[in-house]
Amino acid sequence: MQHPVSTPIGVTAPDYADRIGFAQLTRRAFEGVDLHPLRDQLVTRIAAGTALAGEGLDLSLITQLLGDKAQGLAIQSEVLTFHQLFRTPCTGPKPGLRVLALAADIDMGGNTPIEFLLEGSDIELLTLYVVKGVGLPEKLPDHDVAIVVASDSEECREALALIEKAAPHWPRPLLNRPDLIGNLDRDKLYRLLKGVSGLDIPATVHATRAQLSNLSAGRIACEDIAGELHFPMIARPRGSHAGVGLGKLDDASALAAYLAEREEQDFFVARFVDYASPDGLYRKYRLAMVDGKPYACHMAIADRWDIWYLNAYMAFSEEKRAEEAIFMLDFDHAFAARHRSALDEMCRRVGLDYFIVDCAENQDRELLVFEADNTAVVHNMDSPVVFPYKPPQMRKIFAAFAAMLSRHAKANEGRAT
Repeated sequence: MQHPVSTPIGVTAPDYADRIGFAQLTRRAFEGVDLHPLRDQLVTRIAAGTALAGEGLDLSLITQLLGDKAQGLAIQSEVLTFHQLFRTPCTGPKPGLRVLALAADIDMGGNTPIEFLLEGSDIELLTLYVVKGVGLPEKLPDHDVAIVVASDSEECREALALIEKAAPHWPRPLLNRPDLIGNLDRDKLYRLLKGVSGLDIPATVHATRAQLSNLSAGRIACEDIAGELHFPMIARPRGSHAGVGLGKLDDASALAAYLAEREEQDFFVARFVDYASPDGLYRKYRLAMVDGKPYACHMAIADRWDIWYLNAYMAFSEEKRAEEAIFMLDFDHAFAARHRSALDEMCRRVGLDYFIVDCAENQDRELLVFEADNTAVVHNMDSPVVFPYKPPQMRKIFAAFAAMLSRHAKANEGRAT
């Protein structure tokens, strides 16, 4: 039953379903384990009517990891119609902290992958899916601290709205409040960060296919879409992620060719920033902002501007890895110190307890921000043989995240006594 949001919310003993979970299954896929036998086993149990709810959710994730996103989401939605609370147990016999994650019914990349952040800890994770037509229960599962893990995507809007209505009456500390997550939208973030000294963030604006068609035909100018827009520009379909449909358009003819290959009706466009270093290579950084402090997640180096860590092929270059190792080792008194005022002000304006920033340095050595979100993957899956400098850095981030959760839980205990 949905909770009446005008009254305080009580808590009760949790009625959860255990599952293998996101971190373990993703790690198996990352390491090349064949997930088909486990999938077939779970399908057999479901067909026999003996599967538990947690196994159904695991099957959904396995199906997505095997490349069938639509079927995986269909399985997930069916499971969530009758059960919404799932547990990922801690490593110890007794949890030192109980965290409630508030998630949306979306694909595996649409919620904060919090399980990675809690791997190896004494923290027990309960994930409550806030589902359309069901909403929040009248009494929440008992917990020490809660965190919203749903993203700023359109598919999560209803879940975020339900949590936001209940937030003033939440019985425990609630982190990453839903009203702040919405500020991470591509077309909102630049307005939020506009004017921060030492920070460069291109205006990302919505443009319709009709507008871009008119621009490619010379019927309108770039400034008619946005004041600072000009060629070269970058474009991507609205709502796309992981570089799907991302393109650099040098002129009107390139824009026309781009539109001819796409079917979408709505796009985001922004001016292109050439952030190549003096050696001609591009360097892109991922930072985790935890409790107001930046931590290095990775550094990708490539000869192309559209970098993701995978297409930078860091595992195949000892020279690149050596530079990434130095970036992590010197981060606090080099990169973070160089951009401290911009990072501090960004944290203050964003206001979230935890979020991720993908960034670079422009040719004036300002902090160039590409995007910020609360769902990018921060993990410790890379080979410690190839990347020996990564596990200590990841453990540092995980420890900071756990410390943030504990700090809020303890502060709440102090107020209650």
